[in-house]
Amino acid sequence: MLKALYERHEVDAKSLTYLPNLEERQSPLAVFVLADERLRLPQELSKLRLAKTCCCAGLPEGVAKSLFEAQGLRHPPRRLRALDPYSKTGYGRPVTLASQSLLFSAGSQHLPNPPRSPLLKWIGNKHRMAAEIASYFPQRFGAYHEPFLGGGAVLATLAPEPGYGSDVFPPLVEIWQALRHKPKLLKAWYAERWQLTRSLSKEEAYESIRSSYNTNPNGADLLFLSRACYGGVVRFRKADGYMSTPCGAHAPITPQAFTARVDEWHPRVRCCEFAAKDFEEAIGAASTGDLVYCDPPYSHTQAILYGAQEFRLDRLLAAIERAKSRGVYVALSIDGTKKSGQKQCDLPIPPDLFGREMEIHCGRSMLRRFQMAGESLEGEHVRDRLLLTY
Repeated sequence: MLKALYERHEVDAKSLTYLPNLEERQSPLAVFVLADERLRLPQELSKLRLAKTCCCAGLPEGVAKSLFEAQGLRHPPRRLRALDPYSKTGYGRPVTLASQSLLFSAGSQHLPNPPRSPLLKWIGNKHRMAAEIASYFPQRFGAYHEPFLGGGAVLATLAPEPGYGSDVFPPLVEIWQALRHKPKLLKAWYAERWQLTRSLSKEEAYESIRSSYNTNPNGADLLFLSRACYGGVVRFRKADGYMSTPCGAHAPITPQAFTARVDEWHPRVRCCEFAAKDFEEAIGAASTGDLVYCDPPYSHTQAILYGAQEFRLDRLLAAIERAKSRGVYVALSIDGTKKSGQKQCDLPIPPDLFGREMEIHCGRSMLRRFQMAGESLEGEHVRDRLLLTY
C-alpha cells in the first residue's frame, strides 16, 4: 500500500515527519519517518525508492541502523531515537506520528546551528536539545518571542531577526542586556570576579560574591555564581529570594574561555531585545504569524527555583490559547517522563489546545544530579514533551 501511494504521489508532505540529520550539516540528507509499523526491513525501504532517505516507524536503534547501512549512510544520529513510540495520551487524546506534519522542505531548510558551548549554567538549559527543538518550528514566521528565557539556548540557536527574550527575573535579564548592548562589560564582570579566586580561595571568593548578590541582587554577581555554583543549579529561598546554592567542586572557566563564549553568542542576539516582564505580557505582544517558544518552570522538578513557587500553569495555558486565537504559533516544552520513563508527568493540558506532540530526549536529570550528590543516575533519564499549536 505504501509503495502504491508513493508511486501515485499520494504520500505527500502531510504524511511525513521531517527530522534533519544534525550531524551531517554538509549533506543534503534528510530523515523521513512514516508511521507504519510494517515498514521494518531494508528491502521494504528500497521499494519506496527514496534515494538517500531513511523511512522507519520509531524502530529500535539496531533496526534503524540497518536501514541506514542499507543506503550506504552513516549510523543515524541519537536524535532519531526521539521518535521511538510511547504513550502520547497525556493531554486527553492519542497523538500518532502519522498526524504530524512536514514543516520543512528537504534541501531548502537552513539547519539550526547551536552555539558550541552554553553562555550560562542554568537549570533546565536546553543547550543539548535546542537544535532538535528548533527543527520543529515553522519554516517561516515573523518575530520570535521567548518569555521564559533562562539560559537562552533556543533563542541563540535560531539567532532570530527580530527576537524578543524576556524573563521575570531582573538580574538574569541584566546579563542578556549586557550581552546584546555591552559585551565588553559582560566580559569584565566575569573577569573581575574570577580574579577573586586567584587572591582568595575559590570557596572564599564564591562566598564573598554570593554575599554581595544577596545584599543587592544584580546581573554581574549572578553571572559568576551561575558558572561557579554546585551542579550549575541556581536556587533561591522562597521567603526572601536568598541565593542558597553552595560553591561547586569544579573550577570556573577562565576569563579567556568566557570571552570566547561571549564572542560567539553576541552576534546571535544582535537583532534581539531583552526585557524583564511577566510571561503574559510577553506572549500578549506576539502578533499574527509570530512564533512563541515557552520553556516554563516544570512543576514536577523545579519547585525550588526562582519564581517556580508562584508559577501557575493555568495562566500560561490561557495566554497560549489567546495567542493561538490571534494566529500566533506557540511551542511549549513541558514535563514528559522522569525516572527513565517509569514516571509519566500528568498535567491538565486542554485536549484541543495543541495539534501535535513531540518527545525530546534530555539525558540525565541535571537537578537530580545536584540532589543525589554522587549517586548513580542510571535511572534518572528525562524526556520532555514539546507541544505545538500548529
